[in-house]
Amino acid sequence: MSSNYELVKRYPWLPSLITYYSDVASKNPIEFFKDISTSESFKHLKNKILKVFKESFENIEEISNFEGDESNIHLYLFLRILLYILDNKIISNRVANIYSKTTYKELNKEQEYNLYYIYRDLNLEVQYEEQPVIYKKKVLKGQHESISTNFKIHFIDYLKLASNLKDENRKLVNNALMDGYVYIQPKSLNRLIQEYVRLKILSYNDKNLGKFDDLFKIEEFKDLYDTISAIWEHKKNEFEYSFDVKFKPGEDMGEILPPCIKEILSKAKEGQNLIHTERLFIVWFLNALDYPVDMIVEVFSTLPDFNREKTLYQVKYAKKKGYTPYSCKTLKSNTLCLATKYKDTLCLTGYGKNLNEKKKISHPLFYVQYKRFVASIKKKSPNNKTTRENER
Repeated sequence: MSSNYELVKRYPWLPSLITYYSDVASKNPIEFFKDISTSESFKHLKNKILKVFKESFENIEEISNFEGDESNIHLYLFLRILLYILDNKIISNRVANIYSKTTYKELNKEQEYNLYYIYRDLNLEVQYEEQPVIYKKKVLKGQHESISTNFKIHFIDYLKLASNLKDENRKLVNNALMDGYVYIQPKSLNRLIQEYVRLKILSYNDKNLGKFDDLFKIEEFKDLYDTISAIWEHKKNEFEYSFDVKFKPGEDMGEILPPCIKEILSKAKEGQNLIHTERLFIVWFLNALDYPVDMIVEVFSTLPDFNREKTLYQVKYAKKKGYTPYSCKTLKSNTLCLATKYKDTLCLTGYGKNLNEKKKISHPLFYVQYKRFVASIKKKSPNNKTTRENER
């Protein structure tokens, strides 16, 4: 069993960081950087920081050769400070994702008694049963399987942790609840902790950094900041255009996508979590456009809970089944219609030569077809009166 002191080295986002490393955790960030930048270990730490940024920019899902030693405490604190100063949503979400996914992987390696102390350190009302409790039974291909666990968490703490994960299977009604406690597998609870860590990375806000000019006076910090910025500038264009939907090789469909699709792609690009209906819709929509499977998978690669093998299977399965995307009516009922937010004229007023003859768009696929039709006419005859009327 690891001591709490050792656990904090591996998981510096634990509240007990302030207990065991108060000299570091409570220090003014500028003083903190001045001290560490003059230490012998700074070169090693700098390499670790740059590796996290580089691998997150390359869309690698976990930090390679992760070290859960004392330097991880400095790494965690530095990442939060740097993301706050960089103030870039895409960078912040990428780094938060790779760090939290690495955390999830590390938590799944822990013995159950270590996990119990981690959960309690987070002030979660978690109980450990000496004897596993069977809380679910499954039947798969005629085979009966009993699902058991030693852990249960109070439903209020469960709801707090799961509030940002909108998947159906995480709703309280879809989990085993008894006497106010949710019976849960360690992996499932660790996934909730992963989301907690991801948000923790993103939530840094220190009044001492309101004016951080003094940090840039430290040569080591300025050099680190400039290096990260240079790496980002080199990769930025790939990020900006990586989600443009291409129906045919070389055809850019970015300008003819309906707002409901633009919104989901925008959220995915920033690394935001997508709810279940958004995930289904974007897969079915892109499959309907014969978008390459591997490129659909890449759309999901930025999400906090991305699993490449699982996503590839689900995309292929949906393609095989030939599921069709939601209609506009269904999108509205699921609050996925973004016509008003985007002030999209075609969605809001429809198409046709005059107001009395205008027809409403009823399906997002027709939106694409209509936009392509108008674009093709305009290309052939840019001054054509019919083109101008169709665009109204």
